[in-house]
Amino acid sequence: MQAKAVAKTVRIAPRKVRLVVDLIRGKDVGEAVAVLRHTQRGASPVVEKVLKSAIANAEHNYEMDPDNLTISEAYVNEGPTLKRFRPRAQGRASRINKRTSHITVVVTEKKEG
Repeated sequence: MQAKAVAKTVRIAPRKVRLVVDLIRGKDVGEAVAVLRHTQRGASPVVEKVLKSAIANAEHNYEMDPDNLTISEAYVNEGPTLKRFRPRAQGRASRINKRTSHITVVVTEKKEG
């Protein structure tokens, strides 16, 4: 049995979020929360929130034990990009891409034995 949580259109570039998600993939839930709390990156509070949501989903929707959970999948996909323009020299304009992310965390119960 697995439970998941998804945060869509988060206003942080996927490349930056992947650095944080790579730290917690495959870890136990308690250890992952501790890692996220002590990681000084802008994406870590957002990823922690998604992880806590996945834990709550597992506990309330599937009656899983929250102390016995592990992160089986954690990945970041690219969301819609906001295109903005910045004035440049000699009347030109350059495009600024403000990227967004879809963050997914899937938790499963550890196998007994």
